This record gives sequence, structure tokens and C-alpha cells, in this order.
Amino acid sequence: MKLVFLDRKTLAPEIKLRTPAFEHRWQSHEKTAPHQVLERLQDADIAIINKVRLNADILTQLPRLKLVVIAATGSDNVDLEACRQADIAVCNIQDYSKNSVPEHTLSMILALNRSLTAYHSSVVAGRWQQSGQFCYFDYPVRDLAGQTLGLIGYGTIARDLEKLAVALGMKVIVAARKGQAVGEGRVGFEQLLSEADVVSLHCPLTPETRYLIGERELALMKEDALLINVGRGGLVDEAALLSALEQNRIGGAGIDVVSQEPPAPDNPLMQALKYPNFILTPHVAWASRNAMQRLADQLIDNIEAFVAGQPQHRLV
Repeated sequence: MKLVFLDRKTLAPEIKLRTPAFEHRWQSHEKTAPHQVLERLQDADIAIINKVRLNADILTQLPRLKLVVIAATGSDNVDLEACRQADIAVCNIQDYSKNSVPEHTLSMILALNRSLTAYHSSVVAGRWQQSGQFCYFDYPVRDLAGQTLGLIGYGTIARDLEKLAVALGMKVIVAARKGQAVGEGRVGFEQLLSEADVVSLHCPLTPETRYLIGERELALMKEDALLINVGRGGLVDEAALLSALEQNRIGGAGIDVVSQEPPAPDNPLMQALKYPNFILTPHVAWASRNAMQRLADQLIDNIEAFVAGQPQHRLV
């Protein structure tokens, strides 16, 4: 069998991929441009990808391909229906970042609540000396204890974040799906937006969730509430978020994912970097070394299970 990894650079170089325990040929490419995908997978039995897109046009031209292994949880870059039609199995990585993403999310919440980056930047700029006293109060500092965390999406990562938040004294509420009836243990989508001190997004990007948070939703939030997005960039209308920050209509935002990555210089979130209550990280919430190594190990586990006739974590 021939295995081809199209974008090895999406994992840090120190992360080790063990050798699969069956006879094979392994070909690895650091990056693959769209026009190179078909040529590189032409004689592949197994394709390993992270962010490379596999659409129907490409998949129908790969009769030898048996398995697509996504080196991530999200699958919106693979046409799953085309894989079904072509009898190509697809598997992904699950629960590998259950510590990394909740910890990153909590770090953003803490940093924004206590204005850590804003105060650090002001100290660098000499503001402490200018103040003439032992401290100064240019930015708000708030405790998490007693605040309400609102979760939109309630999978493994959101549940683990909930545990961390409760340990710090936060109240946690979970939203029902937008436009749907409220079930047990959930509150209405709009009610969550109006009550939460922190709104944190943990849902997949689908046609139904694209621009889940836009101008109307931001207007429903408290004026000092925080918006956190470690899910998918398309969940938030980025221009609307920039406008809300410009007009001080929300307390701040912490974003780890952008609609186009890397973002263009004129992306609204790049323009928002000038605000002290905004934090943007480069899609690294998942990327602790521990999580990446778990991902790499599970990736090979998925391949070996498929070849042994006992496939796991299958999406198709």
C-alpha cells in the first residue's frame, strides 16, 4: 500500500509519526498546493490530510484511493458524499485535544477578564512610570467567580471547559440550537446571549451555523460580555465583531480561528488587533505538544485499524 501525507507541516516537526505495522510505501509532503493534489494522490491507496481540500472532482479521479485519514477532527475540507459514492472510507481524529482546547479557552477568558495583555502592553509603553504611583487603573480587572459562562455547542471540549469553569466558581449555561425548542438542561439561544458574561463557541461549521454570531446576536450580549471562538472561523461575522469592538458594544473577544487562514491583512480581525480587549491567536488552541502527539498516534492507529479490517473513527 502507498500512503501519502499531503501537508505534514501542519504538525510540529518534533511530533513523531510511528511507522505503520504493515508493508507499505510512505510519501510525505510538507505542503501541497491545490493544483498538486491530483498528481500526488494518483497512485495512493491512503491519503493523509489536515487542511488540504478534497472535492468531488478530485476524488472521482482517484480510483485506487481506499481511505482518507483526516489529521484533525473537522471534516469540512472533504466532500464526504463524494467519498460515499466512490466507496472511499474517511476517518478523523477524536478527543485528542480535550485538555488543550479547554485550557486555551480558559486562558483567553482569564486574560481578557483581567486585561493581562492590555496591561502588559501599557507597561512596555512606559505607562507605569507615567502613572507616578504603585498601580494604575486604565483597564478593568474582573473575577471569574460568580460570572456566567454560556456554551454554544456541548461536545467533549465544551464539557471539559465546563469543569474548569465550575472549579473557578462560574455558573455554566448551555444553549439550545438556534431556532429550536428548549430541552432539559438547556436555555434558549437568545436567552444565553443576554445572560452570559462569557459566550464560548464550540460547534462545527455547517450551513446552519455559518455566521451564527452576527450583528443581531452581538447586540443581544451584555455590554461587558466576552465572546470566545475556538471552534471555526465562519461561526462569527467578523465585520460585525469589529464593529461591536469599535463601538464598545461588548466587553471583548478572544478568537483562535478565522474564516480564511492565514487571514489577509485587511481581514476585520486583523484590524481589531489595535483594541486592548481583543486577543487573536493563530489557530493553536489544539496545538499543545501533548495533544499533537496524541493526534499523531491516533492517526497511525486509524490507518492500522482500517488495514486490519477493523476501521475506527469513521465518518464514511
